[in-house]
Amino acid sequence: MKKVLFATTALVATAGMAAADVSFGGFGRFGMIYKDADGSDSTTHIEQRFRLTVTGTATSDNGLEFEGRIRFQTDDNAAGASNTAASSAAGFAVSTGGFRLDVGHVSDVIDSGDVLNYYGYGIGLTSFLEQSSNFSLPASGFGTSEDFTTKAPTVKLRYNMGDFSFAVSYTDDAETLSISSAGNSPSTTGGGKSEFQIGAGYSFGNYSVGAAFGSTEDGVAIGEDNDFWVLNFGGDVGAFGFSVLVGDSDDQDGTSYGFSVKYDIGAATEVRFVYSESGDDGDDTDGYGIGFRHGLGGGVTLAGGIGDNGGTTTADLGVVFNF
Repeated sequence: MKKVLFATTALVATAGMAAADVSFGGFGRFGMIYKDADGSDSTTHIEQRFRLTVTGTATSDNGLEFEGRIRFQTDDNAAGASNTAASSAAGFAVSTGGFRLDVGHVSDVIDSGDVLNYYGYGIGLTSFLEQSSNFSLPASGFGTSEDFTTKAPTVKLRYNMGDFSFAVSYTDDAETLSISSAGNSPSTTGGGKSEFQIGAGYSFGNYSVGAAFGSTEDGVAIGEDNDFWVLNFGGDVGAFGFSVLVGDSDDQDGTSYGFSVKYDIGAATEVRFVYSESGDDGDDTDGYGIGFRHGLGGGVTLAGGIGDNGGTTTADLGVVFNF
């Protein structure tokens, strides 16, 4: 993500801060998307998304780097119309050397990519199909919300030491407060759940391997605890890139697996293929698709793809530009 610095210095009220910066970054995309589900009418509409992430950073005199960020995003609805911008809860981080501590509305171990690649090479303009699309493992990240719902706080600690990486996260899902935009009285939902994840990764040459284990504990409902694990192996061999993912949990009968590959057919063009299988007994939910990406220069990419997931065919085409 290219970051344009709008302030290179800032006056601060406390003596410990040496300098502060605010940066804006994100992407925009637009195009067409088609969906045809079994037993339903097909739909075609304009696909659009604009994402803006605002990040504030400061470095103390002893070298500690502090970060805070918030996000704004608009998307299309089923008719292709754009909604008004939704916002996110705030996420914070402090880092030094190989250590990084994230607090607030932040990614857990599986979603963050710190130790493994959970999503792989997505298909299409919208990445409508990924290697983990049919996995039922929890993976929670930094994102926006349109319903004014509060977000459960997460604490994640990451440490990089050479080719090794380690991460651990804990999410305390206290009662979720939902406030209507129409001004209705706030209501609470959920509560009592907590989630723990731990993982490690290792890179060697052009390859990497990673694993994560986690457990979701429900302090309200008896018998609702869920243990889960996931393994990933990926790498590059010349113009060919691959990622393989395997996972399982107490909530599913069988083991989920998926893979994604990409092949560079030129300096600016690549083709991608994805397969994702739920692994549940009696559930034939699998997804497969093929797509392409072509760089137009200046951070602009033409992307598209077609695939089927559980009987729903999806195809899209459009451009995405990063800033």
